[in-house]
Amino acid sequence: MKRIFLAVLLLFTLIGKAQSTASKNVSTFTIEASQLHTSKKIWIYLPENYSKDIQKKYSVIYMPDAQNLFDAKTSYAGEWNVDEKLDSLKAPVIVVGIEHGNEKRIDELTPFKNEKYGGGNADNYLDFIVNTLKPYIDKNYRTKTKPKNTILFGSSLGGLVAYYGTLKYPQVFGKAGVFSPSFWFSPEIYTFTEKQLKIKTKIYFLCGDKESDDMVKDLTKMKRLLDTKRCYCFHLDKTKIVKGGEHNEKLWRDHFSEVILWLGY
Repeated sequence: MKRIFLAVLLLFTLIGKAQSTASKNVSTFTIEASQLHTSKKIWIYLPENYSKDIQKKYSVIYMPDAQNLFDAKTSYAGEWNVDEKLDSLKAPVIVVGIEHGNEKRIDELTPFKNEKYGGGNADNYLDFIVNTLKPYIDKNYRTKTKPKNTILFGSSLGGLVAYYGTLKYPQVFGKAGVFSPSFWFSPEIYTFTEKQLKIKTKIYFLCGDKESDDMVKDLTKMKRLLDTKRCYCFHLDKTKIVKGGEHNEKLWRDHFSEVILWLGY
């Protein structure tokens, strides 16, 4: 036990000494989240030319787990390099990263309860994004506000809430990046999908074949279910299984750019 404690202490010491890797295009602010009875730190990425062309408006990507998106100093196991990736693409998009609530992360990012892990507070989390955060972003930044220009994107539990959120709010989110989604957390996510009359969201599913015994199986099951809700001919979704891919930031970082290009902005 002492050895484990010392290892954890060393990890946090190294994190504290690490240099920030966030680019100059990334800033932060705090906003009240009454739906969650807390305040949320928000990370926002603005495109390189945002301040130069004051007439131009931009699509917006909303992403949970902001600590892992831009900065190695705040990440748990490596960052996604979202800012560097978008800089290299010269992508005309704004990214809004929402910091997770640490011990409340499971509650925030899961729409249904799990018998062992609890959770199930994603409706309030999404209510915060849709009715508090998005209006603030649209008011204070030059955004394109239509669903086709609003993307929800996450991994693991963040992938689960991204998928669920686009089904719950199709009038808000028209596209989703769903990486390594935790569909295992509750079978109710399949029931929820079955209840949808029609699903028009553009979705990119991605996972690795070395993540877990059930990841590929669960993702394939959801993809087949989704096919019953729209014609395959519309090409509204894409699924990629990465050979050798594991459940980590490297997998998600390596494929972020290609997914953004496919989803469009």
